[in-house]
Amino acid sequence: MERTNRSFILIVIFILTSFWRINAQSLNALMDEGEKYYKEFNNEKALDAFKKAEKLEPNNYDVLWHLSRTYVDIADRMPASTSDQEAAQLAVFQKALDYADRSVKLKPDQAAGLLRRAIANGKIALFKGIFSVAGVVNSVRADVEKAIQLGNGGNFVQGVAHYVLARTHAKTSEKWKPARSVLGLGWADNEVALKEYKKAIEIYPGYMMFYVDYALSLIREDDYKTAREMLNRALTCQFQHQDDEKRLAEAKKLLNDIKDE
Repeated sequence: MERTNRSFILIVIFILTSFWRINAQSLNALMDEGEKYYKEFNNEKALDAFKKAEKLEPNNYDVLWHLSRTYVDIADRMPASTSDQEAAQLAVFQKALDYADRSVKLKPDQAAGLLRRAIANGKIALFKGIFSVAGVVNSVRADVEKAIQLGNGGNFVQGVAHYVLARTHAKTSEKWKPARSVLGLGWADNEVALKEYKKAIEIYPGYMMFYVDYALSLIREDDYKTAREMLNRALTCQFQHQDDEKRLAEAKKLLNDIKDE
């Protein structure tokens, strides 16, 4: 009887182990499929793959932050000409935020989830207007600074983290300082943005938006020489993001605008 029980337990363990291996293989395959479609800028197919992965493991950290990234990309391409369209777009940005928030709660010591939450919140802040959501802007800064402090996630995550911090400083500092200081946003500084853009490029060179936004901050400081250098470097970058075609056109226009400066 004892031998029978032992055999039964071994069979159960074997079945569970086999199921776990098959499940893990399926999850990895779906994540790879989602990444493939992400690199092709096919957001809907990427979403389908990551949603299938979510069904296998609803509380998987990597699945959750990948879904957050995908929903941001989808929202960025949504039309926003009418109030109904704007509401729909904001709802998708909010969904991206919800997924990122869940990932952070699962692994608060990992930079990727914090970065995705900062990006989703940043999109919402730009959508609603910085002055109307000062607390959200401060949350973006806090999340991305923590992501940088943690230092994990690889060069891409860390490069983008420095870029998001730079952009947060740059966009917020465009507003009149006395007005934003009242709201607790007096910390924003384009000089800090310049340092953070430079750091982003050092960590992860070749990402087009880094160079274009860095050039915009340089132009604000009348450093046209370095701005032209950054814009010319942007022209040599391979497309890695769905907005790179727009950023390429922006780089060409900026170069033409400042050619005599």
